Amino acid sequence: MSDVPFGFGRPDRDPERRDPSGSGAGNDPFGFGALFGGGAGGAGTPEDLLAKMPLFAELQKLMNWSGGPVNWDLARQGAISSLAAGSQPTSDAERAAVADALRLADLWLDQVTELPSGVDRPLAWSRVEWVEQTLPAWSTLIDPLAERVVAAMTSALPAEAAAMAGPLGGIMGRMGGLMFGAQVGQALGRLSGEVLTSGEIGIPLAPAGAGVLVPQNVAEFAAGLDRPADEVRLFLALREAASQRLFVHVPWLRQQLHDAVHAYARGIHVDREAIQRGIDEAMSSMGGIDPTNPEGIQALLGSGMLEPEETPEQQAALRRLETLLALVEGWVDSVVAAAAGDRLPGHSALAETMRRRRASGGPAEQTFATLVGLELRPRRLRDAATVWGAMAQQHGSAERDRLWSHPDLLPTSDDLDEPLDFVARQGADDELRTLTADDAEAKPDAKDDTQD
Repeated sequence: MSDVPFGFGRPDRDPERRDPSGSGAGNDPFGFGALFGGGAGGAGTPEDLLAKMPLFAELQKLMNWSGGPVNWDLARQGAISSLAAGSQPTSDAERAAVADALRLADLWLDQVTELPSGVDRPLAWSRVEWVEQTLPAWSTLIDPLAERVVAAMTSALPAEAAAMAGPLGGIMGRMGGLMFGAQVGQALGRLSGEVLTSGEIGIPLAPAGAGVLVPQNVAEFAAGLDRPADEVRLFLALREAASQRLFVHVPWLRQQLHDAVHAYARGIHVDREAIQRGIDEAMSSMGGIDPTNPEGIQALLGSGMLEPEETPEQQAALRRLETLLALVEGWVDSVVAAAAGDRLPGHSALAETMRRRRASGGPAEQTFATLVGLELRPRRLRDAATVWGAMAQQHGSAERDRLWSHPDLLPTSDDLDEPLDFVARQGADDELRTLTADDAEAKPDAKDDTQD
């Protein structure tokens, strides 16, 4: 997984993961690397870029994009072109195997959750199909962020910096769609080679009711495990089917996740004084910038001078997003464990493999870490799974799933700090509701006795 799949999120917060050479590699917060070298911190002349990515031969056409802050035509072309030799079409046998696995998964899940099936059509996607079919979901998620970043760059860049950058400074807004399109295309191309299901990223990417596995990726994933391929496929089908139950039957959940991302986007701004200080420092350390040299411009832009400052409101939005994603993932872990039980001999080993995949930077962590500066900590996921497991054990699956009936009933980030205390309070709330109901039933009788 690339360290910078999108390239316009906040730079890596871990100083040890930054490039000590100061070249800007791995620190490309606004995606200029895609324009000047094909990757974060990359360098190259325009001729090199044209040779590496023929799509830029139609630069004038691409610059006329007017469909929003991200050039999604370029993103699609870039993602698919990077997969030209690496994507295999799905076979009839693979589609049948996926359909059988999802049907069996739903039968098992029916016994452990009150939420009904959310899969009305099982699908097996190739990597190219994954790119094409998930673009609408990515557009909804990414456009508000990209729009704010472009606006911040355009409004906050001092006149001196714009003049130094030459033509680039005058067309910053128009270049934004091109740069983001290139970066997102690279990201989707890489992600499509890793994702196993449509729900793995944390936010549903497939159309409602579609349960999706990517057979090529599932086969490669299973090849590195000491478990039968059919067992691995069924385990992933359980996770996909469980995720779909949540997102289909908890109607507010998808919107809450998007709202948290968009709340972060609304707070994006850039400090003009900080930019000027960054320019002065960069000019001093690099001995000046040649505005005709793309490498020099890229080094300046990658120096961190355009890094947005995170506001308290944005930090709160990130906490909400992190908590929601952890609750979704924790619930999926919990119900899959209950459904698999003794039926799936390798469940424990496969579940541990997925935990390691997340902890080492799987698609979900990497995507959100670079998209909105969010790092999904495994501790949150474990605490969320503890809540759901304890709820089912102490109060039953119906009470566990009832918490999804309204966002105010869900555990907060503070609740996840002490998950068992939260579960204990649910028991107290149940007793209070029972007493209140009993009182309500007794009062009419008492009134009738008085009247008699």
